[in-house]
Amino acid sequence: MPDKLISLPAAAALIPDGASLSLGGFTTQRHPMALVYELIRRRRRDLYLFGHSPGGDWDMLIGAGCVKRVELAYEADEAFNTVGPRWRRAVERGQIEWEDYSNFAMVSRFTAGALGLPFMPIRSLLGSDVLAREALTPEQRAADPRTPAKKAAVIESPFNPGERLVLVPAIHTEFAVLHVQKASPQGTIRLEGQTFADVQQALCAEVVIVTAEEIVDDAELRREPERNPLPYFAVQHVCHVPWGAHPYAVFNYYDYDPRQLKLYHESAEDEAAYAAYLEQFISGVRDHAGYLAAVGGAARLEGLRADPAYGYRPDLKRRRLDP
Repeated sequence: MPDKLISLPAAAALIPDGASLSLGGFTTQRHPMALVYELIRRRRRDLYLFGHSPGGDWDMLIGAGCVKRVELAYEADEAFNTVGPRWRRAVERGQIEWEDYSNFAMVSRFTAGALGLPFMPIRSLLGSDVLAREALTPEQRAADPRTPAKKAAVIESPFNPGERLVLVPAIHTEFAVLHVQKASPQGTIRLEGQTFADVQQALCAEVVIVTAEEIVDDAELRREPERNPLPYFAVQHVCHVPWGAHPYAVFNYYDYDPRQLKLYHESAEDEAAYAAYLEQFISGVRDHAGYLAAVGGAARLEGLRADPAYGYRPDLKRRRLDP
């Protein structure tokens, strides 16, 4: 099988301005942050993002001016902020086009795309204002053929007269980017712990880019094929990026970084402080190695390494972080 290993800059270069994409992970878990930082350094513009539960990965891209349109359930870093600060400001100022669904509805949309179906029937939006309100205008929907013609459709079940169902449109993206624990050069991947909607996101994308903590021999991963959630042929590109999700967690490898997340969310509330954050940690450093050095290097990172008995670091201080 061909070797699919490429460098992180080469992977980011594949994603052009205006691309549609989804990013793996869930709130404070396993986002492909190293690639996100690389997109910001390359000053990508007009990206079209689809997601169920993004966190600071989206918030940084939105704040850096990389994003034109999003479809999502919510965007937050759980306890660190109930709503992403740059996302909130972009909506309030009309700087971004957006449409919102429930979390389950977005996962259902990814599932429809992964199955090759045009839509998925669900019940969970019935009785919700999510159905009653549309943020995207008909003109905005018509301006991009990748946007569904309508947000959703309520129909009567053809099998049970009187039963109402909601049809939510499938998602198809040009790119999906996942961060995983292990990958082989041939594209076999190992996801440990919760997979969230990463598999569905990958299967509804034209191109899947994987960043991995470790690169291991394909034969090693194939000894337990039931633990490999994606077939190797679904993955087009693999990058070796240790600590590639920082400041977010990777189960069995490292915990999230409470101090860095606190610093980000405090900085993101203010225009000048946010610009300074980007300059210090992203735009002003050359590459991922420079980013890791900027956040404190090996001494900081080793303090996040997971306890093998738990998969995370139970003794990590998460509150009252001020010196």
